[in-house]
Formats: sequence, C-alpha cells, structure tokens
Amino acid sequence: MRRRDLTRVPLVADGVPAVDLTAKPPPGRHVELPTHWGPMRLHLRETPGPSVNAPTAVHLHGLAGSSTNWTDLAGLLAGRLRSIALDLPGFGRSEPPLGFGFTRQANAEVVIGLLERLDAGPVHLSGNSFGAAVAVEVAVLRPDLIASLTLISPAMPDLRLNPRRLSDPRIALAMVPVLGARTRRQLAAVSPADRATQLLRLCFADPDAVPPHRLAEAIAEFEERALMPWSGPALGRTTAELVRSWLAPPTRSLWHRLPEVVAPSLVVWGSADRVVTVRKAPRTAMLLPRGRLLVLPRTGHVAQMERPRMVAQAVLGLVQTDSW
Repeated sequence: MRRRDLTRVPLVADGVPAVDLTAKPPPGRHVELPTHWGPMRLHLRETPGPSVNAPTAVHLHGLAGSSTNWTDLAGLLAGRLRSIALDLPGFGRSEPPLGFGFTRQANAEVVIGLLERLDAGPVHLSGNSFGAAVAVEVAVLRPDLIASLTLISPAMPDLRLNPRRLSDPRIALAMVPVLGARTRRQLAAVSPADRATQLLRLCFADPDAVPPHRLAEAIAEFEERALMPWSGPALGRTTAELVRSWLAPPTRSLWHRLPEVVAPSLVVWGSADRVVTVRKAPRTAMLLPRGRLLVLPRTGHVAQMERPRMVAQAVLGLVQTDSW
C-alpha cells in the first residue's frame, strides 16, 4: 500500500457553532426492527439538523456505553447534520432479541437494518471503541449506505495484560473458574454511583474535568441499567466476543477488514487512552484506503465526550471535503 502523509490532509471544518454543552440528552424512542433472531425494539435518540433534508449522522457507542455518549457531539454537529445515536442490543434501553450473538457482525446486522429503515441515503457513520469495530463491519458489508466513517479509539486487537485497562481490576478474575462466581457477586454489589465513577476515571484522561451534570446523568443511567435483567449478561457476552475476535485468525481479524472500507474515513485517538493504546492509531489510519488521522493530546478513550468540539470540527472537516 502506498504510504500517505496524513498530516497534509485538512482535518478541521471552518467553524463549529456554539451550543449548550449542559443540554440533557434528547428524548429517546424505540423502532421495531426485524432480525433473523426475531423482532427487536431498538432504542435511539435523535438530534435534529438544520432542516428536514439535512444529511444524517449515525453514532455507535462502546462497551458499557449508550446513546447518551453522543449528546454533546450531536449538538455541535446539528448546524450541518441530523444525528441519530442508538443503544446497541443489550445496552441502554435496547433489549437484545433471544439468541442474539453479541459479535460485531451481529451488531452490524442490526445497524444495517436500521439504516435501511431510515432510508436517509448514505449516512455519516461514527463509532467509539466496540461501536467503531461494528461501524467498520457495516462500512465493509454495505458501502452503499455509508457516506463517511469516523472511528474514535476503535477496539482494534489489543491483548495487553494491564489492570489499568479495566474500570475495576477484579473484572479480570470474573472469568476465572472457582474464583469467578465470587468475584461476579462482588462486582454486582458495586453501587451505580461507584460504577459510573470507575468508568469515567478509566475513559477520561482527566476524570476530574467531567462536568457534574454528566456524572449525575451517568449515575442515573447505571441505576436504570441495574433494573434491566439483560444489561449485565449482555455486557459480559459482548466483552467476551470482542476478546475472542482479537484471537481470530488474520483473515478474520478487524485489521483485515480496514483495507476493504471505501468511504472517506477519519481515525480519532486520545494520546492518553488507557483502554486501547494510541500506538495502534497510525496503522489503523494507514490501512484505510481513504483514511486520515487525528491524535488529540491529553485525551482518553472517549474523545467525543472529553473533547466534543475538537471531534466535531474534525468530523465536519471530513463531511465538507468532497475529494482529497
């Protein structure tokens, strides 16, 4: 593959309008989708664009995330794009259908079904972490549905054994025979407030900078999830399937999928990402045939939440560049 100087590609739009970054997430709604596992009710949140004919952006969250992870970014994009953020099956308010596989391929099938139902033309698809892995799969399987692709700290294969990558070090013991059952009971006893705080401290480079209103929203969301019987098992299954995909043969690896993406693509990575190392960023961008790279200093695993204005500028720069 011919190497490209990604630093020469325009990365930012002319400007992003000021918006209220204390706004609450938009109200959600469910849509009925047929799947080969049976019908499912997919939950999504919509942020209107400047007109009913505005191009559509679709956003996919990462593990333990939800549609609320895109509130600020969607608001910043609203001057140009309509945004739809969804809860992937088993997360947020989307109950998974019975027998759902929890792989990136299974999630991609659901996302493709939603895009077909929206019938909004090619969309600007973005994903964070596991959601970015799903987004790659969607872009490869249905290039006709994708106008551009933004990957924020995508969950590329990363098998480092480092407890700092976990929101709670005990998670590593949860799958160990004998010890696992006791550890899972201990983890289940962690309060929603502590769970939210642990996750934010893992995913933000500067967790003390998390706005109080966003922390309060995260705690309320974890309290709601505690009442959903599918939430814990879905997180465990999705995590296990993600790790299993990292152990797959090279021809089935996510690395192998990247060169098949034809859409203009942007890779955004935080230099202080503790979950998936930023050292994988250059290779990720170079493998994308039309890829560009933006590494954000002093930023963690969820750049769309920690640096929403910078990410919005980069996304709009991608959207506004017709050819490069």
